[in-house]
Amino acid sequence: MIEYKVALIGFGGVNRALVQLAAENNAGWLRELGFQLKFVGVSDLYLGSAICPRGLDLNDLCALPSVKGALENLPGGKALPETEEVIQHSGADIVAEATFTNPVDGEPASSYCWNALNKGISVVTTNKGPVAFNADALTHAAELKGVFFEFEGSVMSGTPAIRLARESLAGSDLVGFEGILNGTSNLVISSMEMGLSFEEAVEKAQRLGYAEADPTADIEGHDVRLKVTILANQLLGAKLKPRDVTCKGISGLTVQAVQDAVASNARWKLIGSASKAPDGTVCASVEPKLLPIENSLASVAGAINAVTFKTRVLGDVTVRGPGAGRTETAYALLSDIVSIHRKKSAVEASK
Repeated sequence: MIEYKVALIGFGGVNRALVQLAAENNAGWLRELGFQLKFVGVSDLYLGSAICPRGLDLNDLCALPSVKGALENLPGGKALPETEEVIQHSGADIVAEATFTNPVDGEPASSYCWNALNKGISVVTTNKGPVAFNADALTHAAELKGVFFEFEGSVMSGTPAIRLARESLAGSDLVGFEGILNGTSNLVISSMEMGLSFEEAVEKAQRLGYAEADPTADIEGHDVRLKVTILANQLLGAKLKPRDVTCKGISGLTVQAVQDAVASNARWKLIGSASKAPDGTVCASVEPKLLPIENSLASVAGAINAVTFKTRVLGDVTVRGPGAGRTETAYALLSDIVSIHRKKSAVEASK
């Protein structure tokens, strides 16, 4: 029986959902995927930390109250977060990193990833920061230690954008992409099409749990800028930093402009895009664009995400799906663990 020991860094909605998925499906994963998960450590800024190499009880983790220092009550628990202790001493094979995204420098999440990889522990993350700023270096660090750095959920949550383009579109000569990569901003525009003011649409997104109390990162395009950086670097071979991606949000859109567009068989969308020139240079941007109704992205409404990959061989290929949600994002972590398992199995089979 293959059992991966997982340390959780951050215990908000995403890593909680991963534990819940394991509690409900571990036996099935063993049959269908060839492995199951054991959680040996967890650290959270608010909840504290716990280290238990023999494995924390899944039901206890699922039922953990959102009370400051709550992890103190689990075996090996403390009221204070001890992230480095969890990484270094839990005996984990894999670190699942799901802390907040710092759009300035990707810290402290980048350091969490560095420390795990340098210790020979694979990392799966949904965090855009480390990937946008340090993906190549972190991947190289993983390779040096014979482990893996996986980050499928950093762009479209559980919808497979990166892996689909790398694997299923291999050889298609990908030359660019354009996408709706932020569900909050798309929901706001959809609500404005139905007559809500910009402020009312933002408040609606907040009530539904899509927008933060401070919605700036979503509304002004900063979240999409990180995702465009990731896709451009990983799929088009660019070496961009987020500051290299021009960025304009949707706060300047008016209800009149949005509704006039619908009346003329078009729609406004916040589009993140990048294109590769024949000389290999890559230009990338985030900005509201008026799309004709026949554009495959124009019909994407609400909090759904979508990206169109532009290829020379197949033409345009569009994938759409949920770009947010705790369970959907936790599934991305699982898909990364599946990828690690398959790579490890391939290595073992080649020996």
